[in-house]
Amino acid sequence: MPRILRRVVVTGCGAVTPLGPDTASLWRGLLSGECGVRARDDGYVAAPAPTPPLPHVQARTLNRSAQFAVTAAREAWADAGFGPRDLHDGVLDPARAGVTLGTVMGGIEVLLTADRIVHGRTGRPLAPRTAPKAIPSAASAHIAMDLGVRGEARTVVSACASGTEAIGQALDRIRHGHTDIAIAGGTEAIINPTVLASFAAMRALSATGSRPFDRTRDGFVLGEGAGLLILESLDHALARGARIYCEAAGWGLSADAHHVVAPRPDATGITAALTKALVDAGAVPADVAHINAHATATVAGDAAETRALLALFGPKIPVTAPKGAIGHLQGGAGGVEAVITALTLHHGLIPPTVGCTDQDGTLNLVTEKPQPLPARGNIALSNSYGFGGHNAVLALRRYP
Repeated sequence: MPRILRRVVVTGCGAVTPLGPDTASLWRGLLSGECGVRARDDGYVAAPAPTPPLPHVQARTLNRSAQFAVTAAREAWADAGFGPRDLHDGVLDPARAGVTLGTVMGGIEVLLTADRIVHGRTGRPLAPRTAPKAIPSAASAHIAMDLGVRGEARTVVSACASGTEAIGQALDRIRHGHTDIAIAGGTEAIINPTVLASFAAMRALSATGSRPFDRTRDGFVLGEGAGLLILESLDHALARGARIYCEAAGWGLSADAHHVVAPRPDATGITAALTKALVDAGAVPADVAHINAHATATVAGDAAETRALLALFGPKIPVTAPKGAIGHLQGGAGGVEAVITALTLHHGLIPPTVGCTDQDGTLNLVTEKPQPLPARGNIALSNSYGFGGHNAVLALRRYP
């Protein structure tokens, strides 16, 4: 007899982004068309996020990516109506809560600093906790320690699809009864000269700014920050009278198996992930009211995504592309963009795309000002595609 899957809802949002230290600043900045991209003294452009105001003793034990993640997790946890010690003190069962977080490079800046120390370029001793501070799983571990999560603390590394895949995995853990509550999303902090130079060497970076779907687009802008959702079984949320943003309806994965940095030109990998997300949500293309595009502003990437979206949905569904405003947060991108998509459904308002003034293609791209969410359809998709052909799509549904 097939097992009945539990319904899962979003009850909390947290974010630290180039538009500000919390979700409110992110949403306000997107709606007003703000841009977090800044010129750097070394000639690159990037989208830095504000440093979280953590106590010095705590901050020194966390890499920058983990600092963003812990800060966003605290906000999301409080936004869901939970107290900071509810798991520690047994108000909630800590064994029924989990953390699933996506990242790409974790605390790479810790290793880069350690390398300079080892080779005698700083005069400082090597910190004894360099290794645990640098590992990609540090962020999920520190969220678990901070909030008292004992069920599981998981880390997903699948290039720029990491944050979206992390949310999908957390969704499944609740649906199948392993946990009741999950803190899920993505985080990244890799704006430094070495990483910037490495992306520039492969001609992936823009020298001026992020222009999603624009004819003049020439690469992505590196951003940083974190975006996390609180996922909860519907029964658990209703029992405590929680405010519900939307339903986490389904998700889909695919692999291009094509190239280490370029998507399949025919977009079959992207199309497969989109289709799987709809099937998992029990939806069809006609149910889709909005799409939050991956749209990194690379020439090949935006072209492939455009092809897939037009083939499946046609030119009428409104699309937005947040990376024009916040840059590309790599492992944090899917988490932040899932937060944006949840807020879009909750408020019934689609933020405009920053940076596109001469659109390449016929997508119904929202630009210049916010647009009301269409009354038709109840599904919004949040798309993430990464180097190596990792494709992940999250399907959120209006609630109720």
